[in-house]
Amino acid sequence: MSLSAAGAAPPAQGASGAGAKQAITLIVAAFLPIMAIVSMVAAVPTILDNFSNVPNARVLVPLIVSAPGLTIALLAPFAGIVTDKVGRRGLLVWSTGLYGAVGIAPIFLDNIYAILGSRLLLGVAEAGILTTVNTLIADYWDQSGRRRVLLIQGLAGPAFATGVIALAGLLTSFWWKGVFLVYLIAFPIFLAMWLWMYEPRPEGAARHDADAPAAPAASLFPWASVATIGLVTLFCSTVYYVFIIQGGLAFREVGVLSPAEIGATIGLGSLAVPVGAILFGLTGKRAPGVQIFIFLAFSSLGLLGMGLAADRNQMFAGLVVQQIGQGMAVPVLIAWAQSQLAFQHRGRGMGVWTCAFFLGQFSSPLVVGLVRGGEGSVQAAFATIGAVGIAGALAALLFGLRARRGVVVPSTPAASGA
Repeated sequence: MSLSAAGAAPPAQGASGAGAKQAITLIVAAFLPIMAIVSMVAAVPTILDNFSNVPNARVLVPLIVSAPGLTIALLAPFAGIVTDKVGRRGLLVWSTGLYGAVGIAPIFLDNIYAILGSRLLLGVAEAGILTTVNTLIADYWDQSGRRRVLLIQGLAGPAFATGVIALAGLLTSFWWKGVFLVYLIAFPIFLAMWLWMYEPRPEGAARHDADAPAAPAASLFPWASVATIGLVTLFCSTVYYVFIIQGGLAFREVGVLSPAEIGATIGLGSLAVPVGAILFGLTGKRAPGVQIFIFLAFSSLGLLGMGLAADRNQMFAGLVVQQIGQGMAVPVLIAWAQSQLAFQHRGRGMGVWTCAFFLGQFSSPLVVGLVRGGEGSVQAAFATIGAVGIAGALAALLFGLRARRGVVVPSTPAASGA
């Protein structure tokens, strides 16, 4: 029995293919792995207070936040293999069910190591969700449809994040385990998937791949293209996470010391994220290398500006520029990777993309720490990484202008060095 069959009989694909129900379900499902991080932002201090008597609590509690990302990076390629060999729908449905079950598990747990274990299992579910969601978006729609879905996803993401952070903070104020109640949202999503998602047919998905490079043969896996996807994504993800992880420390270096003030300033700057999503939509017909150039240029110029800032106002100006790039980052990278992969290889290719993107979450603080060790401050690290990112952006533009739309952007020396 296939994994798809195990998810109960999926509805047959209609003549019109995927529609609003499938799009909304996939957009919301794509936010579940992000929710695992943002929901914990307001809860970490309270959880830390609860486990204050536990040895190494200051190390273990932050791991509760980051542990799922490690599991995603390790398992996403295997999720991709399952997606291609066994089926998309079943893995997505049951990964979402597992997400809900292990997401609420800490409500019933009091041991910090047991909670940490449940968070590692959450990463298993997230690897399956992310890989299949990004694969199905490409399976269900053509290039134009994919851009629309990713644009809506980019616009909705900040609103989702703000709502989840507010709700998590409210629930945590009543009970230190209250944050884990937000994972109940997975169960109605699971039901929507059960009712509306269908296993795509290869012949239907193939009609959407007119712009993708043809594989030499169905049995040959495009190792060079997938390696390029992984290297470029790792480089871009490393740049992407620099401010997310280190931004508060950078603001401290220009005299903004209050956590509430830092949070309010960053929150105001994040209003530029939807501008980036809109820019993604407006540039959707450009060559992939050109879009990568635009997003990397905004992100890297913003980092460089923050690295050179002398006061709060200059720091904020750099933040706004950087956040525009952040709004483009994920949809640009996903759309580019999807366009390089034929149906029979798409699951494994998107598994590598997911792995590389979350490896960037771990490599980013290491890179900042390495540069900071030599330069002496977080701002100096921002400036250095921003300059490297600008070089990578220019390289992407060079290849983007040379390549016709749909040709793989070659890996750059900067990307290879990520």
